[in-house]
Amino acid sequence: MAVIIRNSKIQGKGVFAGTDFKERDVVMRWDASIILTEKEAKKVHEKKYLVFFKGKYIVAQPPEKYLNHSCNPNTKEGGLCDIALRDIKNGEELTTDYSLNAPTHIKMKCACGSRKCRKII
Repeated sequence: MAVIIRNSKIQGKGVFAGTDFKERDVVMRWDASIILTEKEAKKVHEKKYLVFFKGKYIVAQPPEKYLNHSCNPNTKEGGLCDIALRDIKNGEELTTDYSLNAPTHIKMKCACGSRKCRKII
């Protein structure tokens, strides 16, 4: 299995590499089957599960919904998938920078623990 969902030291559940990934590998593809209007998106309680992509509010599904934020991420969004920013070892938690794909009206407190932490996403 390419990715595994388990408890995270960052927050709640997280997504972990089930194999080694090389820089620029596709780590996981997103399920973009649930799309919301802006009005519907503003009512969503768990804002971290929303992705803003090409003008659409997408509700993240497993496993990508468990991808935790880091201000120093090891993946980035690349056309409805996550791409490795560097080599990633089997067992390492996969992270992304939520601020790159979050709707602009959504702000969250950061809990990533990175030395580069911005404190607010």
